[in-house]
Amino acid sequence: MKTALFTNVAVVAILSAATFAPVAFADTVAAADPAADETITEVIVYGQGQSRQIQAVKASELALEAPGTSPLKAIDKLPGVTFQSADPFGAYEWSTRIGVRGFNQNQMGFTLDGVPLGDMSYGNHNGLHISRAITNEDVARVELTQGAGSLSTASTSNLGGTLQFFSRDPSNDMGGEVAGTVGSEAMHRLYGRFETGEIAQLNNLRAYVSVADQKTDKWKGGSEQKQRQISAKAVMPIGEGELTGFINRSERREQDYQDMSFDMISRLGRDWDNFQPNWALANQVAAAYLTNQPLPAPVATVDDAYYAGAGIRDDNLGAVSINYPLTDIISVKASVYKHTNEGQGLWYTPYVPSPNFGVSGATSNNAALSIRTTEYDVDRTGAFGSLMFDLGAHQVEAGFWIEDNDFNQARRFYGETLSAPSRDPLDFQSGAFFTQWEYAFNTKTTVGYVQDVWTVTDAFKVNFGFKAVKVENEVKTVTAATPMNGSLESKDSFLPQVGAVYKLDDNIELFGGYTENMAAYVSAATSGPFGAQSQAVLDYVKSSIDPETSKTIEGGLRLNAGSAFQGVLALYHVEFDNRLLGVAQGAAIVGNATVLSNVGGVETNGVEVAGTYRITPEWKIYSSYSYNDSQYQDNVVNAAGVIQANTKGKTVVDTPKHMFNAEVAYDNGKLFGTLGMKFTGERYYTYENRGGKVDSAKVADFTAGYRFGNDLDVQLNVTNLLDEDYISTIGSGGFTNADVAGTAQTILPAAPRMAFITVKKRF
Repeated sequence: MKTALFTNVAVVAILSAATFAPVAFADTVAAADPAADETITEVIVYGQGQSRQIQAVKASELALEAPGTSPLKAIDKLPGVTFQSADPFGAYEWSTRIGVRGFNQNQMGFTLDGVPLGDMSYGNHNGLHISRAITNEDVARVELTQGAGSLSTASTSNLGGTLQFFSRDPSNDMGGEVAGTVGSEAMHRLYGRFETGEIAQLNNLRAYVSVADQKTDKWKGGSEQKQRQISAKAVMPIGEGELTGFINRSERREQDYQDMSFDMISRLGRDWDNFQPNWALANQVAAAYLTNQPLPAPVATVDDAYYAGAGIRDDNLGAVSINYPLTDIISVKASVYKHTNEGQGLWYTPYVPSPNFGVSGATSNNAALSIRTTEYDVDRTGAFGSLMFDLGAHQVEAGFWIEDNDFNQARRFYGETLSAPSRDPLDFQSGAFFTQWEYAFNTKTTVGYVQDVWTVTDAFKVNFGFKAVKVENEVKTVTAATPMNGSLESKDSFLPQVGAVYKLDDNIELFGGYTENMAAYVSAATSGPFGAQSQAVLDYVKSSIDPETSKTIEGGLRLNAGSAFQGVLALYHVEFDNRLLGVAQGAAIVGNATVLSNVGGVETNGVEVAGTYRITPEWKIYSSYSYNDSQYQDNVVNAAGVIQANTKGKTVVDTPKHMFNAEVAYDNGKLFGTLGMKFTGERYYTYENRGGKVDSAKVADFTAGYRFGNDLDVQLNVTNLLDEDYISTIGSGGFTNADVAGTAQTILPAAPRMAFITVKKRF
């Protein structure tokens, strides 16, 4: 039924000329969205007229990154943002992390043209990563709200920041572009887009279709990472309104890097990785472990390396929207979307042999190891919309968001052959010899909101409103040794927001606001309240645990001196309550159950400063600085009152206190280039801050290019220009109370210096 609905949505989206129009609700004190104004020449927009801290990065800035780079990496320069990835493109999902003001990505909200992307977790339970949702060449702009985001944001995880991505509209003229990129580690990428232009016979419908195909070797270890994406978007005027829609298809195949520890880096070096393509060694280590024999040097533990690991994802995302003025006073926006995903996360486990291991005469399924998968199947359908009433001084809006998400998750094992690998880790696996567990989840989300933007005077505007949230999580056991069945509910009928902006003069404005938010429970067998895979734990959570909440106060000022200077200064205070902590047992890749409980709160205080200064029409300087102090307010205490972790007053994991970015850019219309450097302060992956400290890092990137007169561009990108040896991702294997010995496998070294060159032709 839902597959058929997706097909129908896609057909309507293309044949009816629907491009998904972003539902730009009146979530600020300004009636218009300045970030959407393409007449603004600066590529970073500081949110003039907004009642909250917000910046937007436009397509021209995104284009300066190497093709295939995640849009997340492009916003790393914005104040308050920390971004990590073990690959040069910021797209390797196992390692990708983004944090804002002490909140990690699972506590943030993400949308594409208004369509919810979930919390972008690797486990894939309620959405998909932005790198799969859209190719970076088709992104028009990215908006970051460092606070909890607007009432209209379709998210139930945005305790912290909100990232909204907007796709490019089709051109009015027929044409397109093709681009090719080659570079380090045999990287090659091809991108092409065809624009129909306005088709008079179809009521001036305009559309485009784009295709991107990328493949690169890993920078260490064996195998490769690759992705293919196909997208289409269309727009058709309907009277005074517009019917819009898009459909995106992504096929991603990623070979994993091995999670490391400080001990491993000391013993084995930062370039150590999994065994692939050395099949014999992988089996030798697994057999030695299973028979309690010494491991071959230099392997010290069975978790030092595996043969391989991989993430495989196929996604279809489509949406249809209408934006129409019913009268001079009333306008309506409504959208429907569909997302399906099939995925597997796999690794060659030495803990479980293939079923014929050690069987005399067996020639298949006899390896000392097996392939263990976590398998995902997402099928979600939703709709959102709003009514806007233009009452002169008051802009009143009421809106809704509903979603029905079916998520099936399973843990299976597949046999392998001792003599040589018989399966490709970059293919979907089939023919399992054992299913450890399988659960079917359903999540129903209902959100409604109402808001008024009141223009008190020409200089002073206020917005105030609230939203109501209800999320119902249900689980049914398909197969498991310990069945788990039941439901949970996250609910809050009054989550208020209020904000104001006051324009002192043409150059200075003051802004401020207050927001309350709640994060709904996660429906997955590997995280959240269902992660223990226990009926007793589920019943306990239902009766004794509360959802996480946040209260954010922020304020500041913006300076706008025309084309010469734009800048912002913001202060904020956040109270994060009912923090949920699930403590992992053993190596993260093993996937053991976690124990979940409310463990107190976090208090965060900080300041953010950013500005762009144009020295001449060709030269400009951008810089940002942020100070963030996030501290746990309580120790972790068990039901008996015994302290499990001394966390009170300690710095929250993965939250650097100091971050600084500086960038100089040149563009004379032909020759262009940027040189940027990001400083990220020290971070911890231990809750008690005992051991687990990752040193600060200074990372520079460089871009240079030339635009020829015949719409031909050439661009060079160099990532990690100074070849800095540093730890990028922390917490890849989860966080721990303490790690004085440095043995926790939860860090990933960053990629070394790499270079890529792109040739682009527009027609």
